[in-house]
Formats: sequence, structure tokens, C-alpha cells
Amino acid sequence: MNKYEITDSQEMDPERNSYSSSQESIHSMDKPIESKEGNVSVGKFKLSDSSINNPEEIISVPSSTTEIEKVEMKPGTGEGLNPELLPASVSELLIPSPFQPQIPDGNNSSVEFHPSKVVLIGTAHVSEKSVNEVRSAIRNLKPDIVAVELCRARYDSLKGNVPETNQVPIKEILTEGKVYYYLVHWLLAYVQKKIGEDMGVKPGSEMISAIEEAEASGAKIALIDRDIQVTLQRFWGRMKFTEKIKMLGSLIGGLIGIGKGAEIDIDQITQQDVVTALVSELREFAPTAAETLIDERDAYLAGSILRTAAGGNKTIVAVIGAGHKPGVINYLENPKSLPPLNSLMQIPKKRFGIGKIIGFAFVGLIIGFFLLLLLSGVPLKLLLIAFGWWFIITGTLSAIGTLLAGGHPYSVLTAFSVAWLTTLHPLIAAGWFAGIVEARQRNPTAADIKALAGIETFREMFKNRFMRVLLVASFANIGSMTGTFLGAYVMIRVTGLDPRDILLSGFNALGL
Repeated sequence: MNKYEITDSQEMDPERNSYSSSQESIHSMDKPIESKEGNVSVGKFKLSDSSINNPEEIISVPSSTTEIEKVEMKPGTGEGLNPELLPASVSELLIPSPFQPQIPDGNNSSVEFHPSKVVLIGTAHVSEKSVNEVRSAIRNLKPDIVAVELCRARYDSLKGNVPETNQVPIKEILTEGKVYYYLVHWLLAYVQKKIGEDMGVKPGSEMISAIEEAEASGAKIALIDRDIQVTLQRFWGRMKFTEKIKMLGSLIGGLIGIGKGAEIDIDQITQQDVVTALVSELREFAPTAAETLIDERDAYLAGSILRTAAGGNKTIVAVIGAGHKPGVINYLENPKSLPPLNSLMQIPKKRFGIGKIIGFAFVGLIIGFFLLLLLSGVPLKLLLIAFGWWFIITGTLSAIGTLLAGGHPYSVLTAFSVAWLTTLHPLIAAGWFAGIVEARQRNPTAADIKALAGIETFREMFKNRFMRVLLVASFANIGSMTGTFLGAYVMIRVTGLDPRDILLSGFNALGL
């Protein structure tokens, strides 16, 4: 167990390190209270660098922070927590506020001020050992606050507080390019679920255990993670095309049991050398994914913990994934290195990446090919034959993709009808239209989205109406994309036209 003490308080640049729009929430047992801009709530109190004794007063979180100096921990000495009560995967930190809390008039001003004590527990999300360590630590330490690596949406999901609604924003999902990150989210959840089943532990059990123990002991619950939707959109939006292909291939391979994999003891994942090896492997495999899923959230979690500890006189148990623990401790040791919160919360704008460049270039070639056919004096009949083959091949392959996804006949017909046009316009996709038609025929509900986590077989996957819409949209796009390249090749072969002759004739017609 390592112990760290914060000393030498220094004022920081508020523009550099202000966490004024944080998403974290801290809950009392009776009523969850959301943090507002510039504030963090603990039960009925607002955390700040000054008083937390007036529940009616809203006080800003300090922009100042502290330097942290590692000090040697001597068991049984000092004011630290008793090391015998803590499991091996735990680190203890002392986080004093740079300002002593103000004492309201009429109260005893001799109240002793102590630094907040934070106990970090690094867990594996599908480990019974981690569940037991979390329960043991909270029962023995009896903290004031239990901080968990959850956002509001994931907390509500674990607690069953998700509001019942039948409205599913299918059009938004399809047209804003969210189809694939929904699929990736499902694949990640499915793989974690299967690992949990092999271990006999439900994914997220250690978080559920932390919440249950907090409720039983009367401790507050702090939600310290970034919103899952922000994380997923940054994860998918910032990844390079090659990383996405590798990630999808690896997930699908793991799903169906293809590919090499090393045997890993889940109970050993919390050990630092194993954590380092796994994180290093992810960085090598998909560096952008590692940055988004690990590094950014390390900073967010550390910032949330610092804010939760503000004011002093609190004992906090923070339950986080073992992969985040080294990074969180590093940020707590060096709070000046924390990035601005808004840089971690921004949704990446759609980039004009290599995929779009290739798409526009190919579309330009196809359109240019047809124009040169006209200018070169090719008979109209031959031109119509070329277009006919283009229409048939792109439409047929898109329709086949829709059919393989179990699409409704109307969706198949839609994919066939629009594929030729969408292949000539890189900003629209056949899958959008086929998916929207499929959604109207299947009428997916929020219950279908909720049921995604319980899918066990391919048959169940195809029976889920929401998943069916996603698959139809994806397969229709894959079919039309394949048809674009195959159609161009067949069109040239069937017409017997030589592209070089067409280019020469077209340029001659243009006087070039």
C-alpha cells in the first residue's frame, strides 16, 4: 500500500485547470443532487474551499489546488488509515484543502481541521476478489463518501432507474453516424459479459457492491466518471480508420472465438505489472482508443476526486478500475498537469478524413467517366447499358446486404432503389434509407435497447428490433460500397470500353 501526502499549497491558473462544468454527481441516500456549474454537491452540502456548513448557500469550487509529495508510509504511525484494514490493491492519499473551512457564527471555532483521506481501490470489473475487497474496505473504513467510477447514466442503469420510454431516435442514430459506435458499445459489453459469466461475476458487480455498502453505512455516493455517451463519441470519433477496422475485427474475432489470445487470471488483473502489460498492449494496438478510454478518464476521475475531497475533514473510498489507478495517482501527485475539463467533454467534429477523400475521389472518377463517355461520342445505347449495369450491381449488393441482416422486404427494395444514387453522393448512404424504412416496419422501442445487454446468440441478436435496424443500416452500406467498386469494373468490361481511349476522346472534345 502506498501513501501520499499533499503539501506546499500553490495557486493555479483557473483557466488552465477549472473543472467548472463537471458532470459528476454526489448522492445522499434519500435524494440525488446534480452538480451545477462551478459547484459539486455532497448530500445537502456544496463542496468548496470555504464553508460547507450552510446547506442553502451555493459556493464555487476553488480553482486553486495543491502540490503532492510522496512520503514513506510507516504502518501503524501517523494519522493515516490502519493498513491492516486495507487490501493489497489499495492506495491511501491525504488531500488537504488549501483553505480551512469557515465555522458559522455561534459554533465552536475550535473544531479541528484534517486533510481529506482518499483510499483508492483498483478493481477488475468481473472479479469476485474485487467485489470482496470493495465490501471489506468500506465496512472497515466507514467512509463519509464512496466515489465510484460511474456516470449518471450508468448509475441509473445499475440501479434500475432508467425511465420507461418508447421513443428511439432512429433517424438521429442513422444520419449522425452513431450506428457503428452503438455496435461497438454492444460488442464491448457483450465480451465483458461473457468474461463475467466465465468468472461467475456480473460485470460492474464491484460498483454495485460499493453502492450497496455505502447505502448500508449511510455514506454519500459520488459519481466521478465522464458521461458514457461523451466517452463513446470521443472514442469512435477520434479513432483512425485503420484503428476502427482493427478494433472491430478483434472484437468480432473474440465474439466468435477466432484469433489468438493469452490466458489471463482475472484475479491478477489488479496487480500492477499485469495492468501495465495490458494497458501497453492496448496502446500498441489502438493508441487513440487507449488515450480516450484510459488517459482522458484518468484525468477526469482525478479532477472529480480532488473536487470531492475539497474542504477537508472527509474520508473517501474511491472505487476505480485497476487500469486507471496509476494515471489517477499521477494526476493527484501533479494536479497542475490536469487538462481543462472542456477539452475532455467536447464531441469531436466530423473530420474530412482519408475515407471521405477516397469516397469523393472515387465518386469524382465515376461522374467524370460518364461525362467523358458523353463527350467522346459514345452511342446513347451503350451509355444506358453502362448505367444499367451500375444501377443493377450497386442496388443488388446493397439489397443482398439488407437481406442478410434480416431486413423487411420494403427495406430490401429501398436499398436496391437508392444504392445507385447514394454511391454517387459520399455524404448520404443507402443504409440510412434502408434503416429508416426498417425502423418504421419493426418499430423498435427503448425496451429493445435495454435488451441488447442480454443477447446471447445470433438468433436473439436478429430478433431484437433495434439491433435489426442497426444491422440493416450497416449491411446495406457495406453492400452498396462493394457495389461501387464492382460496378465500375463490370461497367467497363461489359461495354468493352477502354478508359484510356475514353480519356483521350474526352480531352480532345474539350480541346485539351
